[in-house]
Amino acid sequence: MHLPFATEPRWAGWRGRYDRLDLAITSWLARAGIVVLRLGLGFVFLWFGLLKFFPGLSPAQDLATRTIEQLTLGAVGPDVSLPILATWESLIGLGLLSGRFLRATLFLLAVQMLGAATPLLLFPAETFTRFPHAPTLEGQYIIKNVVLVGAAMVIGATVRGGSVVPHPAAPRDGLARPRAGRADRQD
Repeated sequence: MHLPFATEPRWAGWRGRYDRLDLAITSWLARAGIVVLRLGLGFVFLWFGLLKFFPGLSPAQDLATRTIEQLTLGAVGPDVSLPILATWESLIGLGLLSGRFLRATLFLLAVQMLGAATPLLLFPAETFTRFPHAPTLEGQYIIKNVVLVGAAMVIGATVRGGSVVPHPAAPRDGLARPRAGRADRQD
């Protein structure tokens, strides 16, 4: 006897195909995502670092050198700070692109990001049209570094062999991890 309510709905076949496709895509993203993130971040740092070796090419050059001069109380002028910053950013880029010395590279990146954020405090008239909610173009350039910091954090989470898992119900080590839900509690 055929009972219509006992069979799978018509869309169940589509759901299975969708789930397989979704798992294939998320598995690929999990395998490739961290590498693409690391290479993209490395490319940006190397590019922006190399620009600073050629005075006048980097739009951030003036603000960066004035920030360093202010932070060092005038001890480090633009003639010294610009090549140092160019080298620093280029090393970050090369470290990310090569995938070598990632801990040291990410440390350099963290220190650079702290320095890159200081113009928001040191030069608010240049980084905001209305402090603190309306940044200028320079302020936006600095604030977007939050995304770079987030990318570095994700990369940093993998330096000990960590990875992105595309399907949390199937952990890489094959061990099931129970969820602590209401039914699991024994009060």
